[in-house]
Amino acid sequence: MRDHSALQALVQALKRLPGVGERSASRMAFHLLQHDREGAQWLSQALLNAVAAVKHCQRCHTLTEFDVCGTCMDTQRDVTRLCVVETPSDQSALERTLAYQGLYFVLMGKLNPIEGMGPKDIGLQKLIDRADDGVVQEIILATNFTAEGEATAHALSEIFKRKGLTVTRLARGVPVGSELEFVDLGTIAHALADRRST
Repeated sequence: MRDHSALQALVQALKRLPGVGERSASRMAFHLLQHDREGAQWLSQALLNAVAAVKHCQRCHTLTEFDVCGTCMDTQRDVTRLCVVETPSDQSALERTLAYQGLYFVLMGKLNPIEGMGPKDIGLQKLIDRADDGVVQEIILATNFTAEGEATAHALSEIFKRKGLTVTRLARGVPVGSELEFVDLGTIAHALADRRST
């Protein structure tokens, strides 16, 4: 079994990816080692580089190589609107629709007490501080339409309404139970355009 320890370690590492089980991880590992060792080297170097270079934007909390990301630095964006999403992939999905030109805040999760995700884990205080800058007028809640995403949106809505900000939520064009990164872009664009007050 000692001969297989490095291979097993690779399989276990690949299983950490979302949606990858034992069989898929084994296939990937065997493919890289049998047919694409150059690709395996490239992948390992890219992972090392990304882990070393990528960090959180100081303003919106998304992933970037800089202290402040390109979206936050873009002077053409509407600084009065702040769209709150769960993940950088959700932000990317909204950006690809070309329907939104405001700024973002990325929670890096959602409220989920069962999994130990509380207000501190999703950067709630940082979001509140960001929204209290005197410039933001509208908070657009674009959390996913899962039970946890809805609970997060409700909690955020209550906080920001008390602060006198306009709070809107993506319209229900996005199917219930779906995650933004897997929804077609037309549906996301319509949901964003038809958002409503909460």
